[in-house]
Amino acid sequence: MTETPGMTPMVVGGAGFLGSHLVDRLLAEGFATDVVDDLSTGSLANLADARSAGGSLKIHTLDVRAVEFGSLVGMRRPDVIYHLGLLVPGNTEREADGAAVANVLAVLEAARQHGVGKVVVALPAGSLYGEVPTRELPVKESRPFEPVGVRGVLARTVAELLAVYRDEHAVEYTALAMTSVYGPRQRPGDGVVAAFAVALAQGEPFVLQGDGRQTRDLLYVDDAVDALFRAGQRGSGLVINVGTGVQTAIRDLVALVGPHAPVVHQTRRHGDLTRVAVSPTRARIHLQWSPWTELASGLGSTLPFYAAANTA
Repeated sequence: MTETPGMTPMVVGGAGFLGSHLVDRLLAEGFATDVVDDLSTGSLANLADARSAGGSLKIHTLDVRAVEFGSLVGMRRPDVIYHLGLLVPGNTEREADGAAVANVLAVLEAARQHGVGKVVVALPAGSLYGEVPTRELPVKESRPFEPVGVRGVLARTVAELLAVYRDEHAVEYTALAMTSVYGPRQRPGDGVVAAFAVALAQGEPFVLQGDGRQTRDLLYVDDAVDALFRAGQRGSGLVINVGTGVQTAIRDLVALVGPHAPVVHQTRRHGDLTRVAVSPTRARIHLQWSPWTELASGLGSTLPFYAAANTA
């Protein structure tokens, strides 16, 4: 049963890890959904389940900076555009990171020109808040942004642009500051759980940066998607943290994923955050959302995916 009958969502980055899971959810709820993806990091294989589900799905292989994107938005008239391309981790010097602001501006301009009701964006919480003192964890939205690296500065800029377009052009938004999302379909270079899961499936050693004492707030993809889904209708004009509020040390994750796997230690990367955890209190208030998947359960749903992929 849908929350808003007749709503037409558009998912930019819908062929990626998080985007494809959101598409699955939207179709399951009965929404006719448009996916826009240039397939630079996404894959149509991620949409195999969605394409076979029998729902109303249209896939557009397109760069949002292209003129055709604005025409597409005008023709399809979505009520909400989800923009998920900013959450893809990786090298901060990649061309994709350099285009992040231009991509968001293209989405916001199309929304302004064609009367789209809302834009929902996912931002990397760790890069956005930076190194937070232990006593202030899990971090709340009231803490000023102290971005780390290029991705953090870009994320802060995007949050500021969203506020400008809301104030000056009445384009509503919700920005979800997400922690380390994991689950099936994630590329091994995009998350620590995926990296360990692939190593386990292939019988390779786990690569551990530093001593592994650094912590992450690990959020299962179904929980993340539920927050995105709710943000389509709630939380307007806010940056909202989406995470568990629980820290997991990377070395403890190793013990959970592959307790007998060999481990190779490497020098810790520059800019690697020591501790990450965000408070989900605002999400509980404004989205009526709370995380529910325990780490052991999430890993139990994730590891078999990579084991099966390795034998396919």
